Parts: sequence; structure tokens; C-alpha cells
Amino acid sequence: MTDTVYDVVGIGNAIVDVLAKVGDTFLTERNLPKGSMTLLEAHEAGKIYAEVIPERQVSGGSAANTVAGLASLGADCAFIGKVHDDELGQLFQRDIGAAGIDFFTEALIEGPATARSIVLVTPDAQRSMFTYLGASRRLSVADIDEKIISESRITFIEGYLWDEPSEHEAILKACELAHKHNREVAFSVSDTYCVKRYRENMLQLIKEHVNILFANEEEIKALFETDDFYEALDEVKSIVHIAAITRDSRGSVVVRGREKIFVEAEQIENVVDSTGAGDLYASGFLYGLVQLRSLGTCAIIGSIAAPEIISHYGARPEISLRGLVRKKLIEYGKRPSI
Repeated sequence: MTDTVYDVVGIGNAIVDVLAKVGDTFLTERNLPKGSMTLLEAHEAGKIYAEVIPERQVSGGSAANTVAGLASLGADCAFIGKVHDDELGQLFQRDIGAAGIDFFTEALIEGPATARSIVLVTPDAQRSMFTYLGASRRLSVADIDEKIISESRITFIEGYLWDEPSEHEAILKACELAHKHNREVAFSVSDTYCVKRYRENMLQLIKEHVNILFANEEEIKALFETDDFYEALDEVKSIVHIAAITRDSRGSVVVRGREKIFVEAEQIENVVDSTGAGDLYASGFLYGLVQLRSLGTCAIIGSIAAPEIISHYGARPEISLRGLVRKKLIEYGKRPSI
């Protein structure tokens, strides 16, 4: 088995987030759904963009956010995703490089522009994402680098990669390569929208390829078509080795076989923008795993990383998560070792 170079390689949509504050009436007047991710064509995204005042433009994308969080914790990471060689694509490449993440995927020279997600944040800190996937949908099997997969302890894949057949083929290829080299596959369900559209295929992928599953309460219930959260927990234990399920202010639950570990959420006074909370929970949890921590401690690290993100706009850490987690673990009487 090849020695590892990376703790985690993330595979996902390479997106630049355009963040703007709006009132609830902005959404209702335009019949825009609140609290989920809606895919748009280029002209639709352009119309919304023209009607808001952007607070920030920052590189995003679910899996990219997770590896950025991991890098802030001190992990060695790589990312695979597709951008266009345009202004936003160059911004994405600069940002991910500045975070200390290796990114070698060849950019498009022709075709659709770099993906962007217009993230509208309402006063209750809910985020509604309106996403033009653009160049990110051109990810294909050719972009899945076997050397990087073989050198990564965990391959982390986001559930948003599902609309294009070429993306689905790329996911399967990455999973096959990870297992070929005796590596683990982690998968984030990402959004109830993704589950409802692709439930059967997603379940098949999870059963056949996924070792570590991330979801929130609504996503896991949608995955198993039940309104009973605890029934969903019983269902998931038989198809993956580890499942980490977030529940907003009620913390998270980790399931491994018959074992269920409940961890409280970190208290936070000022919720500014919930964008990326699940992504950063996954960062902390995966970091704990590669550091061989207990599952409970993995969940605690995830619960420490997530609130940092929701205390400001954007889904990338603005402070050293490594320092924050060390401090909190000492406060909890846990051995930091990070």
C-alpha cells in the first residue's frame, strides 16, 4: 500500500460564493425558496446578482470548505474540482492555495464560466443558496487523479456532485480507486434536495462504497423516507461503518453499529451566517479520525469547528481552528494532541 501524503482529498464543486444580506421579503417577492440550495441557469443567477449588494466574494463549495477547515486544523489536504480559467476561477485557485491545499485539476479554457453560488442570508441567519454550477459540472473521470487518491487516507465526496452523468462517473471512479488502495471513503449527503432527486442512486452508492457518512437530521430522514429520526439512525447503522448526524442546536449523534454517541452543540451567542456549518463539522470530525481520536472526541472537535464559521460571513475559517480546538479541548479536560 502506498504511503500517505494527504490526510484527506476532497472532491466537489469548485464554487465562488457571493454573500449578500437580504430581508425575508426579498425571497417571497421573487418566489425564491428559503433555506435550501436551488440550481440556476447563468441568466437566472445574473438576474439575482444584479439585484443584491454583495458583502463578500469568497471561494466556497461544500467539499472545498471541508478541506479548508481541515487545513486550518493542521491536516494535509488536496482538492479535486473544476474551474474555468477566468477571474473567479483564478480567485478560487488563489484562495485554496493560500489555505495550504494542493489543487492540480486542469482548468477549462473554453466552455462555461466558473461556478458561483449567490448566498442570501436573512436576519435569522438562514442561508438560501442560488447556484450556477457552470464549469464545476465538467468534472469527469479524467480529472480523478489515482496518485492523489492512493496517497490520501480518506477520500471525501460531497453529495452535490450528482446532476451530470460525467460527475457521477467521476464519483464512482474515485470510490473504486480509494478501495483499490485500501483507503476509506467519506460522503456528505449535502442537501435534502439532492436526496429527494437521487435517493435510490445515492443509497446504492452509500451501501456499496461509503465508510463514513455525514448528514443532518432532515437529510437522514429523507434518505430513509421516515419522519422518525431514531428509526433513521437504526437504518443507517447497517449500511455504513460510521455515521455522523448533525442536529443544529441539539448537537450531533455518531452511530457505529449498536453504539450511539450524543454530543452537545457548542453555545454561540451571535449567529451571523449558517453557511458551511455542516462542512466544518465534517472538517473537525475527519480531523479527529485521522488523529485516531475516539468518536466522541471527533464529534466534539466537529462541534467546536462549526460555530466558528457561523459567527461570520463566508464558509472558510477566519482564525486558526487548530488553536481554537486545542483551547476548547483543554477546557473540556480532553487531551488536545493536535
